[in-house]
Amino acid sequence: MSYVEEVYQNLVAKHPYEPEFLEAAKRVLDSLEPIVSANEELYRKNTLLERLVEPERIITFRVPWVDDNGKQQLNLGYRVQFNSAIGPYKGGLRFHPTVNQSILKFLGFEQIFKNSLTGLPIGGGKGGSDFDPKGKSDAEVMRFCQSFMTELYKYIGKDEDVPAGDIGVGGREIGYLYGQYKRITNLYEGVLTGKGLSFGGSLARTEATGYGLVYITNEMVKGAGKSLEGKTVVISGSGNVAQYACQKAQQLGAKVVTVSDSNGYVYDPEGIKLDIVFDIKQAHRGRIKEYAERVPGAEYHEGERPWGVPCDIALPCATQNEINGEDAKKLIANGCWCVAEGANMPSDEDAINAYEKARENGFFLYMPAKAVSPHWR
Repeated sequence: MSYVEEVYQNLVAKHPYEPEFLEAAKRVLDSLEPIVSANEELYRKNTLLERLVEPERIITFRVPWVDDNGKQQLNLGYRVQFNSAIGPYKGGLRFHPTVNQSILKFLGFEQIFKNSLTGLPIGGGKGGSDFDPKGKSDAEVMRFCQSFMTELYKYIGKDEDVPAGDIGVGGREIGYLYGQYKRITNLYEGVLTGKGLSFGGSLARTEATGYGLVYITNEMVKGAGKSLEGKTVVISGSGNVAQYACQKAQQLGAKVVTVSDSNGYVYDPEGIKLDIVFDIKQAHRGRIKEYAERVPGAEYHEGERPWGVPCDIALPCATQNEINGEDAKKLIANGCWCVAEGANMPSDEDAINAYEKARENGFFLYMPAKAVSPHWR
């Protein structure tokens, strides 16, 4: 048994109930096989791969909070501090009912490589809670964030661990979290990214991920002798990444025809009206189905993802494993020749195999999230 296979089998034995993390680890380990096999004795002697795939520490804690009816609620909070070999841990906080330790380990593991590819001294981590901010009042979200930070603050700091936002954690949540951190520590420091401009935030931080995704997609397409001008683009998600990817793609002459959320997607054959998306998602925190109610000719597809819509380019900007093998085959069959990932590992292994087969059989471009992220950081 090779060293790579041995390490992976030991991971499976240790963490049999963490499928998301095991999937991410397998992909990375498989990609390292040629390098490791050339230096196997040295790597094995120093247990390099074992240290790579296990986080330095995981903090798990309870988050009690009170809802607007005065009822006590309880959620779980996590911070996976995966690797600080080259700098402080850096990675987002995710508030979503699906959050668990396996998903956060998978995301934190990915973050190590994304951050190192920037060339900056940044480590990798991830955190969050199974709290769902959807449908909660501002006051409920504030109370939850304050309780969450009351525990998390012990483990973060500008030179130790610098969280950011992710799914369910936008400017509102970052503001509440930072306010509580400052209240407890009496420190006004760069411990959270994604803050408002009035209290230490960065210009264009909100747009950065979506813009960066489209910038690097544009360069990839130009390198292949093509252009974004006049191309049909399918985007998943309707948060910051999707919104600003849509905006920049439209500015470069592409026609974006879909956006989505966890309930379904909307298809607008005339091109997404971004001002309406901004109004729904930013001004009113609504659901994307409202778009079809407001725009004549737009279609809403409940419980579906947009990968069956004919397009030239697909930009998955929602969540992990949102494109499976069958989805990828539908995309390719419907004319898609380029996939660039704005979300964390949105294509599963079967989807990537489909991309590779399409590239072998003709022209196909694929830009994984690890390569996309350093471009906007």
